[in-house]
Amino acid sequence: MTGKLEGKTALVTGGRGGIGRAIVARFLREGAHVYAADLTPQGSLSEHDEDGSVFVKLDVTQETDAVAAMERVKSYTGKLDILVNAAGIEIEKTIEDTSLEEWNRSFAVNCTGTFLTSKYALPLMRKAAQSGTSASIINFGSYDGFIADPGLAAYCATKGAVHALTRAMACDHGPEGIRVNAICPGYIDTPMLQSFFTGDGSGAGGKTIDQLQQAVRDVHPMRTYGTPEDIANLVNWLASDEARYASGQLWVLDGGLSAQVQQMKL
Repeated sequence: MTGKLEGKTALVTGGRGGIGRAIVARFLREGAHVYAADLTPQGSLSEHDEDGSVFVKLDVTQETDAVAAMERVKSYTGKLDILVNAAGIEIEKTIEDTSLEEWNRSFAVNCTGTFLTSKYALPLMRKAAQSGTSASIINFGSYDGFIADPGLAAYCATKGAVHALTRAMACDHGPEGIRVNAICPGYIDTPMLQSFFTGDGSGAGGKTIDQLQQAVRDVHPMRTYGTPEDIANLVNWLASDEARYASGQLWVLDGGLSAQVQQMKL
């Protein structure tokens, strides 16, 4: 059976991380040629684990790295069909406790990284669109770009910025056949979430990790939080030609969490 992404070329930033790794794996199963861009070849993979993707070293905050990554992609087919901007960081502090360096670092990774990779991917994506199918950029926002968890001020601010950037990019580049969307996850079982459970930002209040995790599950209408594979399923659809009319949207995937009138304070 032919996959939805057969013959397409994709690049995933943060491709060795939790959600990024799941996206890379799904793209590979769907027949895409995938570049996993990250700081190190291993990331959350073990030292000897291989997934069939092509590793590209990329610090998303560095313009020279973004240019070099796209040159690497260009040397393969001369085009890029899919860009997923999944690299991101989270700092668990209020603005009073956040240093200027931490604030700038949050924006550098979450916002400037999305800007740089998209900027230098666009010429390759125009070529993909000219082949007769739409090209797709998928950014990563968050439900924290709409509402806020306590102690995540810089993170919330960066995700709100990504949401606005996504809409602007969709308007600017839609006429060129390039679709731009953002996925806005809620609580997803990743190393970042586990770090949140142990950090000050969680407001644990003396609860054990198990108690805090159960409290998070209980506040969701679906009584669970998501997995990286749940995110990869939506990314895969947005990357495919089935989503050819989907652009400029913020796709919330949070198990119904933000649909409620009130949230439990965790």
